[in-house]
Amino acid sequence: MKFGFDIDDTLIDLRAHAFLLYNRKLGKKVSFETFQAIQRVEIHEPFGLTDEEGSAMWNSALEEIYFTDCPSFDGALKTLQTLAEQGHDIYYITSRPKQYCAQTKAWMEAQGFPITDGHFFCGMQDAEKVAIIKELALDIYVDDKPAVLETLHDVTTKVILKNQSYNQHVNLPRLYDWQEFQTMLTK
Repeated sequence: MKFGFDIDDTLIDLRAHAFLLYNRKLGKKVSFETFQAIQRVEIHEPFGLTDEEGSAMWNSALEEIYFTDCPSFDGALKTLQTLAEQGHDIYYITSRPKQYCAQTKAWMEAQGFPITDGHFFCGMQDAEKVAIIKELALDIYVDDKPAVLETLHDVTTKVILKNQSYNQHVNLPRLYDWQEFQTMLTK
């Protein structure tokens, strides 16, 4: 089978990692419960930052957010390693900025994610992600972003939404825990 995966907030817990960095950088102690209640992708509001200030903070800390000790979601790495061992094709499709593509691929490999040459797509807008997913004719695609998944209703690709606080309004098959991924494949 051909599996496709977004990276940020699908395989790795990027927003939570960034939230902890924001607490440290801003000298705050905003609770993790507050983080879990945020209804949008952006995480700056609980810190009292405007959208402009939040965007500036995110952009100034991108390398630290992307390439330090951001953890993968529990079970995500093992799930992908198992799929690779079983002979499945694994594709990564991320909208991370183009200038970080090579470094992102190297970082993912260093974490142990199985990456095959030609199976790593990076630096795309949502429409480009959708086009790649369709072109690859993936059997399964997992992402956290409704804007991508909701545009895939006219393909045979089974889409799975990685559960996040900001995508609760979407009615798609939902992955809460990577330990249940194999079970979802048989449904």
